[in-house]
Amino acid sequence: MLATIHHPAATPSDVLPLVIVHGLYGSARNWGVIARRLADVRDVVAVDMRNHGDSPHLPVHGYPEMAADLAEVIATLGGRVDLLGHSMGGKAAMHLALTHGALIRRLVVADIAPVAYSHDQSHHAQAMRALDLTGITTRGEADRRLVETVEDASLRAFFLQSLDLKAAGGPRWRLNLNVLEAEMSKIVGWPGTEGSFDGPALFLTGADSPYVKPEYRDAIRALFPAARFAKIPDTGHWLHAEKPREFEETVRVFLTA
Repeated sequence: MLATIHHPAATPSDVLPLVIVHGLYGSARNWGVIARRLADVRDVVAVDMRNHGDSPHLPVHGYPEMAADLAEVIATLGGRVDLLGHSMGGKAAMHLALTHGALIRRLVVADIAPVAYSHDQSHHAQAMRALDLTGITTRGEADRRLVETVEDASLRAFFLQSLDLKAAGGPRWRLNLNVLEAEMSKIVGWPGTEGSFDGPALFLTGADSPYVKPEYRDAIRALFPAARFAKIPDTGHWLHAEKPREFEETVRVFLTA
């Protein structure tokens, strides 16, 4: 079973729970602020995907397996939820919607499309694995070492959220970096999932992101006939981190419409 962080509704209601699914190299913790704010009217559950955070380290990291993990979590929440996924988490959410649509009332896919991408994120796994963790006691120290291989300060800060400084035996990554690198072709790819999810689906993108191109819309509509599209201005792929209030409000309006 995936590890989860449960944010109980501030005011108990009969609104379906919202499940939030992070992207590659992320975790449930990354979504804490947005999850807590959306929990004003409903339970919100953020998951650690397999090979991330506190969830099990497993040898396979494909979308059918990730979707099955999510279905198991949803079963514990009553069997039907609203589902929000970003990037890798968005692909897992789409696969689940196409194969087990009855589990999902409304779907939010953040800055990803049901297509295979040509980019490769393996170099990030290699950079984290190569980091000398000897003697590191603070993220500041880790950041000063990681800067040699990862120039982008925001990326370093994101990666270092998955560094466990209090682990028995010394610092360790909460990421199964070996498997994530080995399975990268599956992660950036798309399994060609067939089917149709006829429920409401919002494809929410960063206006400056290249991940959801106009030419992908036909492929999206073929699988998600009720798809709606929205963009958050002046944001890239990490739209929920760059413009959290705008992201939250757009999701909230869609889920309550």
